[in-house]
Amino acid sequence: QVQLVESGGGLVQAGGSLRLSCAASGFTFGSYHINWYRQAPGKLRELVARIYVTGNVDVKDSVKGRFTASRVNARNTVYLQMNTLQPEDTAVYYCNVVVRSEMYWGQGTQVTVSS
Repeated sequence: QVQLVESGGGLVQAGGSLRLSCAASGFTFGSYHINWYRQAPGKLRELVARIYVTGNVDVKDSVKGRFTASRVNARNTVYLQMNTLQPEDTAVYYCNVVVRSEMYWGQGTQVTVSS
């Protein structure tokens, strides 16, 4: 079955960096776009980045220039590199894939940015 496992979250000071990983299994990884979402307390879950099968990436306007995403198909893994983190980036970060019209989520990884 489809599984997504995020890792790499933690507590970081403002201005710091983190790299999140999402290890995938149960589907033909290289054939699917993979998304990173985040959900802050009291807010809706929002799309942060999409990594296309081509390797091209779209990121949310508010994180452009700070966040980027990548994939290593040989490892069935996607990454979210987050630089110059700000307190407003505090959230649970999830990876996501839609396989045969079914949406799958990982368990999420907490990112906390202190001011």
